[in-house]
Amino acid sequence: MIPNTFEDWKSCITKGCKIKLTKNYAKNRLAIYLDIKNKETQKFISLYGYEHLKNIQSWFTIIAEQD
Repeated sequence: MIPNTFEDWKSCITKGCKIKLTKNYAKNRLAIYLDIKNKETQKFISLYGYEHLKNIQSWFTIIAEQD
């Protein structure tokens, strides 16, 4: 299942994948997902689509900018 909301995605990452969504982690992932030429980003698009990439970019930005 591909999460459609921030809360679903956050739950999937933190509970399902057991990944801590720290600001540092979010910034590192965001750097990859903002680089459209990055091979990992290209693979992500091929698997999940450009629309979901935009969601992920937005959601990682929320985490990266939290106080």
